[in-house]
Amino acid sequence: MKKRILITLSFIGIFALGFAFNSLLSNYYGVQPLKKATGIGGIFFKCKDPKKVREWYKNHLGLNTNAYGAVFEWRQGADSSKKGFTQWSPFNEKTTYFEPSTKDFMINYRVGNLEALIAELRKDSVTILDKVETAEYGKFIHIMDIEGNKIELWEPNDVEFEKLGAKIGATTTK
Repeated sequence: MKKRILITLSFIGIFALGFAFNSLLSNYYGVQPLKKATGIGGIFFKCKDPKKVREWYKNHLGLNTNAYGAVFEWRQGADSSKKGFTQWSPFNEKTTYFEPSTKDFMINYRVGNLEALIAELRKDSVTILDKVETAEYGKFIHIMDIEGNKIELWEPNDVEFEKLGAKIGATTTK
């Protein structure tokens, strides 16, 4: 009987120590590790004639294009029952959307927690170009990297993004 009580007390003690250690780590590192970039959300580039470029890619590479470009559909690595999407969009060469960058492209990165990431980027003195824009299909903000590339960060809502695609009649490229 004493042995059973001693074993039970040992398990309770080990559990309590584990809980205390976990709480200490959570307080030190935060409740959950910050998910930074989790994938590519989009590739945007300048070209002379976006309509012709979309048609070329449709005809020669089989992209299912629409007025905005094309959307690639894929399955998420952490949960293969969930879809993910990557936008591909040619822009007119005269667009100002990439400013203040002078580059001919912009990459959109998918992120896990945009607000927490922005707070961390501010602490690191990263240039934040605008305020968070919220749409049904996610939250967005633009930053600059150290070489003057404008970057779009997107915390996606893939369920709503898929609904939007269906609403405009877009077919994804798989």
